[in-house]
Amino acid sequence: MLTYREAQGILIGMAKSFGTETVALEQALGRVLAEPVIADRDYPPFNRATMDGYAIHSADLQKDILEFIVAETIFAGQVSTTSLASGECYKIMTGASVPTFADLVIRREDIIEKDGFMMVQPGQYPAFQHIARQGEDVKAGERIIGPSVWCTPAMISVLAALGKASVVVEKLPRVSLFTTGNEVVAVEKPVTAVQIRNSNSYLLKSLLQKWGVTPFLSEHIRDDKNELYNIFQQGIKGDIIIISGGVSAGDADYVPEILASLGVIKLFHKVAIKPGKPMWCGYFPNGAMVFALPGNPFSSLVTFTLFVEIFLSHCFGCGDPGIRTLPFMGHRSKKSDVDEFFPVSLQESPFGALPVSFNGSGDILAALFADGIAEHPSAINTLSPLASVSFRSFKK
Repeated sequence: MLTYREAQGILIGMAKSFGTETVALEQALGRVLAEPVIADRDYPPFNRATMDGYAIHSADLQKDILEFIVAETIFAGQVSTTSLASGECYKIMTGASVPTFADLVIRREDIIEKDGFMMVQPGQYPAFQHIARQGEDVKAGERIIGPSVWCTPAMISVLAALGKASVVVEKLPRVSLFTTGNEVVAVEKPVTAVQIRNSNSYLLKSLLQKWGVTPFLSEHIRDDKNELYNIFQQGIKGDIIIISGGVSAGDADYVPEILASLGVIKLFHKVAIKPGKPMWCGYFPNGAMVFALPGNPFSSLVTFTLFVEIFLSHCFGCGDPGIRTLPFMGHRSKKSDVDEFFPVSLQESPFGALPVSFNGSGDILAALFADGIAEHPSAINTLSPLASVSFRSFKK
């Protein structure tokens, strides 16, 4: 049986781009850039005043000139039309272009203005004070971003400032999602005492939505071989098929058998983890990946986080999702000989990972108050307070 790291290594080897597309900047949030972004000009593109004040030539102060005539008032976006003689200054606003005749901006608080004259109060005024110099942030032609970088709100702002009305991004995969089980009913329908509502459909759709993916096909399938065969066939049209349930060793766990009959090539079945051991993964000859996850809610969450997410991240060229090492703020023992994953919340003071109490992988509340999952390695029987644990956030 594979370790989860061995299984992840297989998935990383299978990862490849789903292609690229050009989208409007308004649609780029949460997408992955597929092109480098180059500065179209210097930034700032001119010497920019960072304060409301008065722009002068610093050499005048060295000549002990402290009284100046205001030659022109310059607002942001305005081009100066007046050259500056000795003893003259510009009244200038924040964000305005400082003409080449001036190399110093003195704050309004540091002067006295009266009758069109400005008098500088004693102090130290080095050249280029309160001026953002042209190109000090980035030079024209310089590579700024990407590729393989997530578009955050801050990046959207930068792209807009660079004049990128549209950007090339990684295409999102076409995903089909299937839940299985005779005991599972739609959320809106009544349930008997021995039935459960289809929470996994909503869980997995939400997890995919974090990546900007909406399934093109989503079906619930009864534990019927013909029905499973016919509906699984429809998923071949996509890039990824995700199946929930039917992968364990029960008499009605038909999923591995049906996938084999459809020609799916198995990569692995069962991983040395708890929860999530029955995880099954393979691919159709046309390249469509198949992830068959265990049906218990917390098992589905753990296996999606460990396997589907790492596959998606590498397909987008972003490498491994971030894993943090945190101090463990609790005590935990285990009896199994496999790597275990359990829900934790982030505690602020003292900072660390606090275990969340739950009643096994079928507990619908297991991850309700959790910020992510922590790993209890197979080689360690007991996690003591302040031990270091690997933490995987539920946030992207």
